[in-house]
Amino acid sequence: MVRTTLLSAFAAASCVVTPAVAEDSLYSSRLSKRFIDDEGNYNISFYHINDVHAHLDEFSSSGTDCTRPERGCYGGYARVKTVIDETRPDHPDSLVLNAGDEFQGTLFYSFYKGEKIAEVLNELDFDAMTLGNHEWDGGDDELGDFLKNLTFPVISANIVSGNEKLNSTIKPYHIFEDYQLAVIGVTTDTTPRISNVGEETKFTDAIQAVQASIDEIRSTTNITRIAALTHIGYEEDKRLAQETTGLHLIMGGHSHTLLGDMEDAEGPYPTIENNIDGDEVFIVTAYRWGEYLGYIDVTYDAEGKILAYHGAPIHLTNTTEQDEDLQEQIEEWRGPFEEFAAEEIGTTNIELDQTTCQQQECTLGDLVSEALLQYRVDGGSDAVFAIVNAGGIRASIEQGPITRGEVLTSFPFGNAVVEVTYTGEELWNIFEGLVSGVNQYNGEEVSSFFQVSTGVKVEYNPDNEVGQRLVRLTVGGSPVDEAAEYVIVTIDFLTGGGDNFLEPVDDAIVLDTMDEVLVRYIGENSPIDFELDGRIAVVDGSADNGGEAGEGGQGGNGTVPTGGGGHGSNGTVPTATGAAPVPTITPSIASISSVGSSIALLIFVAFLAVVVA
Repeated sequence: MVRTTLLSAFAAASCVVTPAVAEDSLYSSRLSKRFIDDEGNYNISFYHINDVHAHLDEFSSSGTDCTRPERGCYGGYARVKTVIDETRPDHPDSLVLNAGDEFQGTLFYSFYKGEKIAEVLNELDFDAMTLGNHEWDGGDDELGDFLKNLTFPVISANIVSGNEKLNSTIKPYHIFEDYQLAVIGVTTDTTPRISNVGEETKFTDAIQAVQASIDEIRSTTNITRIAALTHIGYEEDKRLAQETTGLHLIMGGHSHTLLGDMEDAEGPYPTIENNIDGDEVFIVTAYRWGEYLGYIDVTYDAEGKILAYHGAPIHLTNTTEQDEDLQEQIEEWRGPFEEFAAEEIGTTNIELDQTTCQQQECTLGDLVSEALLQYRVDGGSDAVFAIVNAGGIRASIEQGPITRGEVLTSFPFGNAVVEVTYTGEELWNIFEGLVSGVNQYNGEEVSSFFQVSTGVKVEYNPDNEVGQRLVRLTVGGSPVDEAAEYVIVTIDFLTGGGDNFLEPVDDAIVLDTMDEVLVRYIGENSPIDFELDGRIAVVDGSADNGGEAGEGGQGGNGTVPTGGGGHGSNGTVPTATGAAPVPTITPSIASISSVGSSIALLIFVAFLAVVVA
């Protein structure tokens, strides 16, 4: 294959689907100093996608159903199919790869589990897939049932399972003989603590597993072209590149990272790192939900090193045509849950934002935490505040009417509300762990930021040493009393050890599900209208001197804990940069009625059988 011809062919093919390419995205390319058509060089194209999270259909900018096309609709596998079908014929040597986290995020998963996802992936004729942490949200057996329905290889080198359904379908890597290319899969080794992994399934160190596979491929075959398909996050992808040898291309997922020339991109596409030997390793990833389809065209030399590249993430907007047959099928699948999901349960005068929840106090975090607290206060509880993990908040809710479907999309896990009691000393240690990013009881990483209700204020200094970042903890308007006991409201995922927030609790009182509590709260308090109040604040100083308000106020300018992916947290949490808000949230307390709608929601949630991850 002639390199210049290949690039020209792709440019011509791109013109057919011009709207699919983001206007603010430019193709990046580099030609080798050596003649790229020398004997032994080889050209191949890669399409890659990651973290679709059950967004089979198009969606709004917040990730919920696209009910207002005039505001823009994005993604959807019918658009992915259009781009691949129209451009791939010009790339006879090409692969379509999936970097995992197909599960969890919309009613397509809640209602059908993996059944319809498998049908769509087979329809798109993927060449290989690695597994994300959310593939375990329904446990080993549910995942095994999904995998047996796939018609392409599933690869992950660091998974060792005694579950026969998994053991018979997952392999470390796949060799594409026609292209003399090996692709190694790998999954974040934090999966057991952030999803629902069975006892028979173990995860080994990701980097060591990849290097072991590289060594095996090189010692048992003549293959020199080796790529990795990963679900470990952008920062870990860079570390993988730096700490291995023999690997020259990484196509990743997990951290929902946008790469490219767009204004809000976190890095270049591709990102280039040097490995142990000083050779270049190219890293690409394609954001989240299927809004972008990654594309990179590379030239390998005889040693398996990349001489040249050309490509960019392709933006799938509502100007990109949808494959009619696939879109018709997806719309048909909506039928069983569409009417229930479309029911309007309330309204909001503000956007309920999810995008900042992993960095600072956010409006959707305030709302759900307040709903949990008021649910228990109305029930006669002595609870003083509520806390949830930011990773469990999956999508924003736009200003205007709120539907049941939007609530279930934002909170898809079916987590149960629980009450637990802690001493003031225990609460101090818990929040120290949350703001430091290291659990103070077991010394392990905390994998999500947090959100809290009124009744508590958390002030911390991210510039202090780990273990000394909490400056003040105020409960009920007074400094926390180390000897006193406090009743708090949270969710069963956290009391079970999820995201490493808390020490696991065996005797927590399990109550209604989180989403049904929020549905009732929205109905009784609409229209929703409040401002952030600084209940999570960055300050100067330390606990020893009391601290002073920092310039950043709520959100501040400090680094918050990094996450590995717990129930929605995905990779490294960005540095917080929010401005100080006006402290005026005063949600009303209303008695819980709406018995009929509550029962209906219970029946629906039971039918969905959403498994706590």
